[in-house]
Amino acid sequence: MSATIIDGKQVSASIREELARRTAELKARHGLIPGIGVVLVGEDPASQSYVKSKERTAEELGFYSKTHRVPVETSEAEVLRLVEEFNRDPKIHGILVQLPLPPHINENAVIYAIDPKKDVDGFHPVNIGRLHMGEECFVPCTPNGVIELLDRTGVELKGKNAVVVGRSNIVGKPVSMLLLSRHATVTICHSRTRDLAAECRRADVLVAAVGKARLITAEMIKPGAVVIDVGVNRVDGKLVGDVDFEGAAKVASAITPVPGGVGPMTIAMLMKNTLLAAERTL
Repeated sequence: MSATIIDGKQVSASIREELARRTAELKARHGLIPGIGVVLVGEDPASQSYVKSKERTAEELGFYSKTHRVPVETSEAEVLRLVEEFNRDPKIHGILVQLPLPPHINENAVIYAIDPKKDVDGFHPVNIGRLHMGEECFVPCTPNGVIELLDRTGVELKGKNAVVVGRSNIVGKPVSMLLLSRHATVTICHSRTRDLAAECRRADVLVAAVGKARLITAEMIKPGAVVIDVGVNRVDGKLVGDVDFEGAAKVASAITPVPGGVGPMTIAMLMKNTLLAAERTL
């Protein structure tokens, strides 16, 4: 048995085409251009690369984009001022503060300062609360991308056993809520789960989001399960996921690769949220 590869690049490309069409319509009908404002503190190479990719995608879609790049020693007060500037700017519909921030800046204080109507990362407590209550909100981009991949691959979630390995606020918890909203029976596993292998083997849909290279092996996967690998780990200069891809692909019915699986979906979902934020101003 060999698993179907769930191609995040291909799915994200089709989403970007849809977003470009909707953006052109918004511009033509209402003269409205979706705008995204980014605050990048410091020189972290991964953050720099990620922000450049976001800027490039925004340009391709026809968005307005503005980035404040400030040095690592920038004060928390100045970062909060930049956030408030974007809050007040009618041309900016979505605000992204690139994480992680330097240790002297309180991440929560910065996240809480973002207008929830412009919180396209979906990290503000208002959006997190609405997600848990099943109300309209901005859903965090990576979990949203996971669900979009499952939807577009035709995976039925209703009544299925879904196991999420990882309980972070950015992926584990929100993706669990989204799976629950689709009527899956959800188990959340973490570092203190007693028999991780046994829990994973119960999964019809397994989401690995723990940040440990190749933690999930073939023996931990139920034959025919769908495996979504959110992990990004660098091993010997190569990017690998939380799942041992080679072994898992022989057991699963479908699996996302790393790179090229969930990763490309994150930026696509960020742009989708920004377009939604613009549409909601009408």
